[in-house]
Amino acid sequence: MPVELQVLAWSIVLGLVYVVVATTLSTLQRGLGWNASNRDGDVVPLSGAAARADRATRNFLETFGFFVAAVLAVVLAQRGNAHTVLGVQLYFWARVVYLPVYAIGIPYLRTLVWAASVVGIVLVLGALF
Repeated sequence: MPVELQVLAWSIVLGLVYVVVATTLSTLQRGLGWNASNRDGDVVPLSGAAARADRATRNFLETFGFFVAAVLAVVLAQRGNAHTVLGVQLYFWARVVYLPVYAIGIPYLRTLVWAASVVGIVLVLGALF
């Protein structure tokens, strides 16, 4: 299996970790009753680490579709190379770092880590041109 697909599979697992962390922090703040309910009515806004984890998860989902599309296109076109391997690894490891950096609340580092993940996508995409 190409490295690009292996990293894609691990990125799916990482996405699930994002969702579980955000959901857990949200449940700790809003309560199990709210989480198990139909969630009708007003929602108490999240704050602190729970809010940051929720935003980090949404940010992951915003970039993940582009990552998936780029990886699948490269693999289907059989255009994988050293740059695409570097790109998928850069995306994955930047996203591993992004969640704790965002949850802790380190603003400029968070932006640099996000930028590294986007560079990873661009490296993968570059193999198609």
